[in-house]
Amino acid sequence: MKLTILGGGGFRVPQVFEAISADDAAVRIDELVLYDTDASRLGAIRAVVAQLEPEFRHPPRVAATTDLDEAVTGADFIFCAIRVEGTVGRTLDERVALGLGVLGQETTGPGGLAYALRTLPVMLRIAERVKQLAPEAWFINFTNPAGIVTECLRRVLGDRVVGICDTPIGLMRRAALAITGSPTAHTFDYVGINHLGWLRSLEVDGRDRLPDLLADTSLLTGIEEARLMGLDWVRTLGALPNEYLYYYYYNREAVQRIAASEATRGEFLLRQQSDFYQRAGAEPEQALALWENAKHERESTYMAEGRPQGQESARDESDLEGGGYQQVARNLMAALATGRPSTMILNVRNGDTVPGLPPEAVVEVPCTVDGSGIHPHRIAPVGGHMLGLMQSVKAVEQLTIEAVVNRSATLAWKAIALHPLVDSVAVGRDLLERYRQQIPGVAAALD
Repeated sequence: MKLTILGGGGFRVPQVFEAISADDAAVRIDELVLYDTDASRLGAIRAVVAQLEPEFRHPPRVAATTDLDEAVTGADFIFCAIRVEGTVGRTLDERVALGLGVLGQETTGPGGLAYALRTLPVMLRIAERVKQLAPEAWFINFTNPAGIVTECLRRVLGDRVVGICDTPIGLMRRAALAITGSPTAHTFDYVGINHLGWLRSLEVDGRDRLPDLLADTSLLTGIEEARLMGLDWVRTLGALPNEYLYYYYYNREAVQRIAASEATRGEFLLRQQSDFYQRAGAEPEQALALWENAKHERESTYMAEGRPQGQESARDESDLEGGGYQQVARNLMAALATGRPSTMILNVRNGDTVPGLPPEAVVEVPCTVDGSGIHPHRIAPVGGHMLGLMQSVKAVEQLTIEAVVNRSATLAWKAIALHPLVDSVAVGRDLLERYRQQIPGVAAALD
């Protein structure tokens, strides 16, 4: 089987290589093609992968290319994790918003919408080439903001595209581990859209054990999301929220902490990754060691802005174990290729899964994946603030897609101004104008 990674020069690509090369991989990838528009980044990651190859008995053949058509032709699976305008673009997403006193974050709030505005045109062009050159391929999207991007791609690729994210299944696994001592998936109820969802039940032997977890302080303290948002608050919710809901529930604190930080998350990663790619290019024989050091620092400081001062690097080692999106991608490919059913949380077409959201909307829900495709589970009814927040953010996401499809600055302004984390229509207009002035891809998408 041929797997193509779009964004093959991305920092986390070696983790995908490790996952598909492992002895316990249920599906064997024979050919791995790394595609990127940046040849220097591609070379650095190819050096890391080359140094990983001897660790495995059956690694795939690896090729690297800057030719999109060559990369996707004949692919069985296409894994997409690109960043349009790179980490520099991310820093502008964050700083422009912070400069106007609103949340500056990669996928949540106005920064996420700016990211989408410049990303969707590129993704639609890629989708057209995939439809032409690899119409039977499964397109697995991790390009952020994953929910908006996946929903937009469905216009071209239909049911052959699915969005993945490691945060929901990671939350479920941590909860299961706390309750049973095993991270194995049981019957559970999770509902949301990407980076906005809740684990609402977790059954073991026919009984919902989530209330037991919420009531046990010693167990609940071991859950990253509960530590992040406070034990009392998750008990008040009666559910475990996705970690990105921190930016909604504690928006004022998040903005204050990020603004007061020496660097935004994007600026931290820009410095760190620029250093890695520069050094790996100059010392390719040290590429693997440099990558491993940078990876641990990156993972241990994830969501640092949500932790108390002095604990920014205090993420538990257990929260770094069990794999991330590369494991989700591997499990998804294995279920589709072998037909062996697997339960996952994926970004898929809503249909009637979440009443109150449009049928064409992409939602993030539990699914069974097998040889015949992806089958969303029925979930418990959703109401109150959960449904209201999903409806509000989904409406903004769909406006953003329409803004790109129609090249409409008016719709883009409407989307940004209506986002729940933007507190003024005037600020929404200022945000859009500053993004258009400072980020070429945003201006090009709307002009």
